[in-house]
Amino acid sequence: MKVGSESKSVVEELRESRDLSHEGRGELTREEGDNKIHNSGKLLHAYILRTNQFSNTFLVNRLIELYSKCGHTTSARHLFDQMPVRNIYSYHAVLDACCKSNDLDNAYQLFAQMPERNSVTWNLIITALSHNGYENKALENFYLMRLGGFEPTRFTLASVLSACGGASDVECGRECHGVAIKLGLDENFFVGNALLGMYAKCAFVRDAVEVFKDLPEHNEVTFTAMMKGLMETDRVHEAFDMFKLMNRVGISIDSVSLSSVLGVCAKSGFEDFVVDNDNDGNWHNVHGKQIHGLVINLGFERDLQLNNSLLDMYAKHGDMECAEMLFDNMSEVSVVSWNVMIGGFGQKYNKERAMEYMEKMKNQGFEPNEVTYVNILAACVKSGDVETGRQMFDNMSCPSLSSWNALLSGYSQNEHHREAVMLFREMQFRNVQPDRTTFAIVLSSCAGMGLLDGGKQVHAALLKGEVYTDLYVASGLIGLYSKCSKIEMSKHVFDELPQYDVVCWNSMIAGLSLNSLDAEAFIFFKQMLGKGMLPTEFSFATVLRSCSALTSLSLGRQIHDLIVKDGFAIDMYVGSALIDMYCKCGDVDGAWQFFDAMSCKSTVTWNEIIHGYAQNGRGDEAVTLFENMILTGTKPDDITFVAVLAACSHSGLVDSGLKIFNSMQQEHGLEPLVDHYTCIIDSLGRAGRINEVEALIDKIPCKDDPVVWEVLLSSCRIHADVNLARRAANELFRLDPKNSAPYALLASIYSSLGRWDDVKDVRGMMDERQVSKDPGYSWVEHKTRMHTSLGS
Repeated sequence: MKVGSESKSVVEELRESRDLSHEGRGELTREEGDNKIHNSGKLLHAYILRTNQFSNTFLVNRLIELYSKCGHTTSARHLFDQMPVRNIYSYHAVLDACCKSNDLDNAYQLFAQMPERNSVTWNLIITALSHNGYENKALENFYLMRLGGFEPTRFTLASVLSACGGASDVECGRECHGVAIKLGLDENFFVGNALLGMYAKCAFVRDAVEVFKDLPEHNEVTFTAMMKGLMETDRVHEAFDMFKLMNRVGISIDSVSLSSVLGVCAKSGFEDFVVDNDNDGNWHNVHGKQIHGLVINLGFERDLQLNNSLLDMYAKHGDMECAEMLFDNMSEVSVVSWNVMIGGFGQKYNKERAMEYMEKMKNQGFEPNEVTYVNILAACVKSGDVETGRQMFDNMSCPSLSSWNALLSGYSQNEHHREAVMLFREMQFRNVQPDRTTFAIVLSSCAGMGLLDGGKQVHAALLKGEVYTDLYVASGLIGLYSKCSKIEMSKHVFDELPQYDVVCWNSMIAGLSLNSLDAEAFIFFKQMLGKGMLPTEFSFATVLRSCSALTSLSLGRQIHDLIVKDGFAIDMYVGSALIDMYCKCGDVDGAWQFFDAMSCKSTVTWNEIIHGYAQNGRGDEAVTLFENMILTGTKPDDITFVAVLAACSHSGLVDSGLKIFNSMQQEHGLEPLVDHYTCIIDSLGRAGRINEVEALIDKIPCKDDPVVWEVLLSSCRIHADVNLARRAANELFRLDPKNSAPYALLASIYSSLGRWDDVKDVRGMMDERQVSKDPGYSWVEHKTRMHTSLGS
């Protein structure tokens, strides 16, 4: 009877625990509920000990599981260590406890000690490794599992495919895909979603789409994975279309899918998802605001993570006014919320507001973390105040790698490339281990300086680390060698890569184009397509430049067809490259047809078409286009005026050019630059209006720019104006005494007038100043061989 009464007491305690957890669910937190169940577990533990049932392995296993579910891994492990008799389920119970608490060291130790294993064992360890960032270790254990003769389950394959995606190991992913097909699991919900996610993370979107199509049914996980994959490969329009499809077919929209689509909106550029309000001239993020409305309609407006995603979306689009309104009305904020606001103001180059928000953050009891300081540092350097950024960095007791990278990025973005390289060396002296971002930034700075030796040193440092084959870093190396005219080294880096992504292909194509190897660039582009890579906007813009350089209209039209097929014709940069290609290939009417059909025209596209007409000697039409641009309300920029003024100069439209030039300041508030002055000087000079040239020369602020005087000297040569020519030449002698061109031009003007004594004087000046004339040369191509001859 004593045992029975004790048993009743335990049962009553358990029933009380259960009733409390159900009845008080609205008030009892999960932690309080777990503690209540844990206390009940201890009562059971005591009862088992008192009734001498500790040798009952089944009961003790269940007790270990109870401790594990309450989050008391230490108690579970202590109980396991004391067990007199263990079986495989005992190991599974404690292994599961360690894995759930992310105690991977103990988990792996237990795994190694197990006297026997089965599929569940392998699933537990592979899943734990995969979910905690040890993707390669998870894949190693999967191979060992297969070698041991164990057949993977749907859970195994889902975890392994997740690890493949995290490690960007598409080859292993394809192998797992084959195993899934063999086992008939490829259409399983878990495996199918994992397959889709793996291909998406590895940027093989075409494969992800095929998996998506083959799945018998879809859920919010399927659509969210597809959205993320499209977003990460910059296919933001398609990602947003996927969300609209998800909504249309009635898939339940949860907070995760909303966060994902907000990430799509955050990643898109202004041109993709905004309209211009003519009344106040402000940009409005239409799609992002629509999602914001959906968040409210679905009752998620108090969800902190979603609100942070909304803040991030507004901040990424520079709409800090909406971000502030949302922030001020949030029922709950976190350090992440503050960091997004600080980072947003930094993106807007407003370091004062960023610092103001950090002070508010501290005053409201939030402790700034590493991200906060990195964002403040980034705000300083993005505002151009690299010195303040450096001071903040130097005041950090132990700057993290993110801080080093933020300062490096600031130096690089502000074209302080030498300082960036020196900071990288300082990192090495302090034994700070660089990552892929560090290497990419410093390689960019070396490329910006044309510093080949420095780049080679970085390359050598890469060989010692684990990021040598990282695709992001490899792209930086390809770019460095390309910009330093070492295209063979770029090819070597590319050929050595174990796998490729579209960024590496783009870097290689751009490098070939930069080195005037445009035919090879086009061949590489075709090879990229053959490998199943989907071109990006950058791919198309680059290969179109190669078509322009080759003046190959047929190739350009082929690329145009592909652009339309892939849906990139609406992209501003691709559209501009297409217009440029048609114009440089002499098909101005083709350029106009494409331009006229564009639904959204920007300043960039207007500039390109005006420049194209100017290049092809159709100055009147270029001026008409400029006037139409103004009428549409599109704001011209410096480049617009260079294009239209050049058109006026080449077509002899002097008065039109002067009128447009004078409108720069008076009507558009733009200060003329040296390029604008040289266009007008050239235009007046060609027309023989030398007096007006002289009057303009006396007013211009950029008198120390040699281009101005070179243009003037060339104009004097046409009209044999000796006095003005002499003035222009003297200015050029002052600015660059060793340049032979002005001496040659002045001597040519004198010789055309038969003033041989003056020609002799100019040559005497050259001898006195030790200026040597650069030899000219002529070339002729005959049967694929190039023949050249030097001139005197």
